Amino acid sequence: MAARDGQRRSAVLSDPAFYLVAIPAVLIFGISKGGFGGGLGIAAVPLMALAVSPAVAAGILLPLLMLMDAIGVWAYRRRFDRRIVQAMLPGALAGIVLASLAFRYLDDDLVRVLLGLIAAGFAADYFLRDKGSAPARSHAPGRAAFWGGIAGFTSTVAHSGGPPANIYLLPLKLDKTIFVGSMIVLFALINAAKVIPYWLLGLFSPANLWASLLLAPVAAFGMLAGIWLHDKVDQRLFYRLCYIFVLITGLKLVHDGLA
Repeated sequence: MAARDGQRRSAVLSDPAFYLVAIPAVLIFGISKGGFGGGLGIAAVPLMALAVSPAVAAGILLPLLMLMDAIGVWAYRRRFDRRIVQAMLPGALAGIVLASLAFRYLDDDLVRVLLGLIAAGFAADYFLRDKGSAPARSHAPGRAAFWGGIAGFTSTVAHSGGPPANIYLLPLKLDKTIFVGSMIVLFALINAAKVIPYWLLGLFSPANLWASLLLAPVAAFGMLAGIWLHDKVDQRLFYRLCYIFVLITGLKLVHDGLA
């Protein structure tokens, strides 16, 4: 049975139709992660899940995310807020542990719906209340640890940690480069911490790793394109786009979970 499942998975991953979905998904993730802190990248797993299971999609994406992280950390190595990363990381690590223990028992659709409702509600509140003119919220370590924990949990389940992290970071109204740099460094650490749980869960099959290798140039190109695009976007427009991305991905998650 296991051999048959492995052969079926290999056949799917060698099918050109899979790459018609995977290439745009990885490209979108890279551009979003490099230029806007990964907000729209949450769509990558649902897109790839059109061709493979969410678990297989997550296993393929993690090595690609780590490649993007390496490029991003180098590009933003002196442009991130160390306090914020240090405050969010302990909660994120706890979230990774909880998600790893519950991975095989979680209802993916329920997680998508809950996360989507939180993200869409957060973004809708920004536009309905005209939060663009509101004063910046101050950094709070306790709140940072809480949203870091949610980000670590949802990142482990479906690489969807961006919206919870955005819920904490966007109201701080950081400089756009510091915002993206802090997201990149935080998720570089989160993704590195996910390697052992993913390996123990059997998500790094030879077929998955081969697909990751084939998609690596797309991931690198997307990340570099996102870094280039970041410098072309006005700060005010940048934040509006971030909230729009969070709203779209939140609605997408709710739709996928209910469908």
